[in-house]
Amino acid sequence: MYSHIRDLLFKLDAETSHEFSLDLIGAAERLQLISLCLPTISANPVEVMGITFPNPVGLAAGLDKNGDYFNALGAMGFGFVEIGTITPKPQAGNPKPRLFRIPEAQAIINRMGFNNKGVDHLVEQVKRRRYKGVLGINIGKNATTPVENAADDYVICMQKVYEHADYITVNVSSPNTHGLRDLQFGDSLNRLLETIKKEQGKLQAEHGRYVPVAVKIAPDMDGDAVAQVAHSLLAQGIDGVIATNTTIGREGVEDYKTSAETGGLSGLPVRDKSTRVIHALYAELGEKLPIIGVGGITDGASAAEKIKAGAKLVQVYSGFIYRGPALIRESAEAIAALKG
Repeated sequence: MYSHIRDLLFKLDAETSHEFSLDLIGAAERLQLISLCLPTISANPVEVMGITFPNPVGLAAGLDKNGDYFNALGAMGFGFVEIGTITPKPQAGNPKPRLFRIPEAQAIINRMGFNNKGVDHLVEQVKRRRYKGVLGINIGKNATTPVENAADDYVICMQKVYEHADYITVNVSSPNTHGLRDLQFGDSLNRLLETIKKEQGKLQAEHGRYVPVAVKIAPDMDGDAVAQVAHSLLAQGIDGVIATNTTIGREGVEDYKTSAETGGLSGLPVRDKSTRVIHALYAELGEKLPIIGVGGITDGASAAEKIKAGAKLVQVYSGFIYRGPALIRESAEAIAALKG
């Protein structure tokens, strides 16, 4: 049934379709229709970063930037939902059009640019939480904030979301905010992470509760760069790493006209890149720091592949758009089968 709904939605502009789909999902949850339409996903609890996740399949950040729909999305069977990326101040993002589908490759190109209503709006939404699973909040910097002052934006967001998040993700890997990816490397990364950890300690003392922090990295790194990032994450005491964000490469979509659009590529073409980074991270980190695998998960096999590569949890995004709720159950079952 989802494939028929998707075909109708794909007749609309990509961003219009995205917003309309979320409105439909939100309405279905308010009318208590979601649980009637979807099969139950068996519990398969996993403990990561000191948190018990009901099952290891989550929704990646980007689909629900403002926290307007996480209650409804969570009702679809996700073990965890990550909302954002959110910034201190509201911002419009990049000019439209900025979202492009490549259905033949199960891919999406976006250059959204952290369009969002600001952290205060998200906090008000999260205060009305009904979702019983794990909630992550993904934070970033405003486009107008100089890169050298980026830490200030992350701290502002941390201070406002800390008491409402089960974990916080620091996004330093979107290709759609100028200079952001420079924060992934060397002294820039170490200074940022040191600031983040100091703020985490202050907030833990203030709220009497430890909220883990993960860092989301890009897939466009060689082995040396991955090793450098892994070393920084360990040295600064970060709680987890999400691998990976979208790629600036165009491998797998070169023959499609849309590939000329700037932005980050997600979906099936990023599958191998993401898995290679997970392999490389695990070679450096082992069991010292958990990896959340995301990128190109379109079926149960690709979800299980991320776990085999070293991830403890997985997240879906583009695959969810192309496959719908069936992907959640298929991924959960494929991962559960690895244990048995």
